[in-house]
Amino acid sequence: MSASSAVRRLTAVALVTGSVVAAAALPASAGQDRGPDRQQVVISDVQYNAPGPDTRSNRSLNGEWVNITNRSRQSVDLKGWTLRNSEGDKYTFRHLRLNGRSTVKVHTGLGRDTRHDVYQDRREHIWDNRSDRATLSNRRGSVVDTESWGRGRGHDRDRGNDRGHDRDRGHDRDRGHDRDRGNDRGNDRDRHQR
Repeated sequence: MSASSAVRRLTAVALVTGSVVAAAALPASAGQDRGPDRQQVVISDVQYNAPGPDTRSNRSLNGEWVNITNRSRQSVDLKGWTLRNSEGDKYTFRHLRLNGRSTVKVHTGLGRDTRHDVYQDRREHIWDNRSDRATLSNRRGSVVDTESWGRGRGHDRDRGNDRGHDRDRGHDRDRGHDRDRGNDRGNDRDRHQR
């Protein structure tokens, strides 16, 4: 065998090996490019019934909140994202970068925004104690997550994602919301009574 044919064989083997390695690497890099599709920003908890009577005091208003959790490792820019109730009342996130594996609490009342607490600056309650839906949408308007309670719970049908449970999480039972207190609270949210 001549030296030139040996060089050609080694070159061919190197090219084939390089092609195989490159092909094996493609799926991994393609998966990394899908970062936004793989984000796991969810409504992780809702306190829709502020403790105590609904007095419309700032303390009472801030007793209502929604936790938004970023389950991924990468931070997510929430600027332009919205959180709204079933009546269409909407809060738009201003300048907030939610770090990976962290949570921000969205309070109803007045306050000073931090990395872990933001405030809607409202002067009346937004979440209906009996039945409502919190909807989180990204800046393009696509629904990212929903959380429902009371009559007509959606159980995540909007996203077609069951996530292994029906999202009830015992809001009316385990955490003392409404029924356990024996308190129908006829004075709360006159505009939300159905």
